[in-house]
Amino acid sequence: MCTPIENCTQVTWFLLLGLTDQEGLKGTLFVLFLFVYSVTLVGNLGMIVLIHVEPQLHSPMYFFLSILSFIDASLSTIDTPRLLENFITSGQSISFAGCVVQMALMLLQGTAECLLLAIMAYDRFVAICHPLLYHSIMSHRLRVQLVAATYTASVANSALLTGNVFKLPYCGPNVINHYFCDIPPVLQLACADTTEVEAIISSFSALIFFFTVTVILVSYAYILVTICRMHSLEAQSKALSTCTSHLTVICLLYGTLIFMYTQPSSSNSLEQNKVVSVFYSVIIPMLNPLIYSLRNKDVKSAFKRRYLGKLPS
Repeated sequence: MCTPIENCTQVTWFLLLGLTDQEGLKGTLFVLFLFVYSVTLVGNLGMIVLIHVEPQLHSPMYFFLSILSFIDASLSTIDTPRLLENFITSGQSISFAGCVVQMALMLLQGTAECLLLAIMAYDRFVAICHPLLYHSIMSHRLRVQLVAATYTASVANSALLTGNVFKLPYCGPNVINHYFCDIPPVLQLACADTTEVEAIISSFSALIFFFTVTVILVSYAYILVTICRMHSLEAQSKALSTCTSHLTVICLLYGTLIFMYTQPSSSNSLEQNKVVSVFYSVIIPMLNPLIYSLRNKDVKSAFKRRYLGKLPS
């Protein structure tokens, strides 16, 4: 271990081991993940364009959905190209600065997605519990302010966590057992005590997690009470249908995060976390636009009008 008073030579680059070391699987995985990444970009960018050009989708809910699509496309783009490159090379190096930037961007977009899902829960609360005031409450100004606040908090959280990780000395080894610069495998390479840094990371991660979960649970508690008070089964069904896509996305994301960050620290858990990270940063960004398009009548009808012509809904 290095200490501040020792002569410690800082590493200038890291080697990413990738998702697997089984050469026989790499060709198949390359084709599979290239397909997934292509679907992710087409789905999310297509959703953004569709929401922008279709007047029917110019509402607060779809405004936030377009931001979610931007986050998902960005999140996937931060690490998937390097994952693909690792499948066709034996090992991929990344500069120290590049590792810092990659971790910061992953934390930024990951935090933004959690906060945005909480905002979308609040949006559903206003739409169902205060329908007559919905458009006046969720004004364009408020929506922009909420997104700006989301990214301000995300930048602050990302800068704080990344800064604490890379304030530690890294003197070697420099091999990261992952396909991107994630916090747990990077901290394993630090040649100093990481207890304080891990406590800071855990505290702020828990703060973001419990804040967003509280907003989501409180919003949906009010939504359920309001739906139960509706006398019409049709009105109840319509209200629930506007929430199902959002709830599905929440379950996928938070289920993955809970599994990822409740695993004990061990070599086996790091291997599991690589697989779970794929689901979080590659698969979920692909699924989100599919969930919202397949389960949403407005999006499906807008898609048919715009891309398939005048077809019956």
